[in-house]
Amino acid sequence: MPLIQISQTPGLSDEQKRAAIEAVTQAYCAATGKSESAVWVVMTDVPRASWGVGGVPLG
Repeated sequence: MPLIQISQTPGLSDEQKRAAIEAVTQAYCAATGKSESAVWVVMTDVPRASWGVGGVPLG
């Protein structure tokens, strides 16, 4: 079973997360021919203080 992991800063609503999970699943299946029922998606909200870009924390 494919597992797609998405790490992001907090802020998306549950509805936005559902839409993103559906869209990512559909895109993966279109590209690979896998069945949607075989694809797992995990979305993890990571606090901004735990992200860094170019050596600088976001939070």
